[in-house]
Amino acid sequence: MSPEPLPTTLDVRKAAARGSVVSGAVELAKLLRLREALASGEGIITARCAFGRDEESRALVTVTVSAELTVACQRCLQPMPLAIESENTLAIVGSDEMAKQLPASLDPWVVAEEQGDLWDLVEDELILEIPVVAYCDTDACKQLLDAYRQPPETPETDGDNPFKVLEQLKPGATQQEN
Repeated sequence: MSPEPLPTTLDVRKAAARGSVVSGAVELAKLLRLREALASGEGIITARCAFGRDEESRALVTVTVSAELTVACQRCLQPMPLAIESENTLAIVGSDEMAKQLPASLDPWVVAEEQGDLWDLVEDELILEIPVVAYCDTDACKQLLDAYRQPPETPETDGDNPFKVLEQLKPGATQQEN
């Protein structure tokens, strides 16, 4: 049985005043910005958004996201699974000016309207959690690393060397007669 879908939007300030908790699933294929960074657009993301207020009466949301993504290994360029678990608490603010007034311990979620886009919030959290460079385990990687650890073979030179004439210019070298 598949989990209930996460609502797309929600009145986040009312949810914070009520202490609401919203959870559900989002199909990965519907998150276009995230899908561009992945090797596959298939999968389900589960998210939980717990709204509330802090001691200074700021509206907060704690976002917990869980996903099994498929990214490209940067060593062998083959698809590889990447499990992501993330939890972050954000302050809900109405403008960038309000975001600048937050303490350094809180990240802002700027929601100018009544409705906040929960899918964008989940997508942003996942984008921030994906490593810039992902690698398979060395044993599991399909790329043969040993081939790159060997020094390159130097070609055998037999015959004329075009730089042999330059040996005459070395100090102490004997000049050849023409």
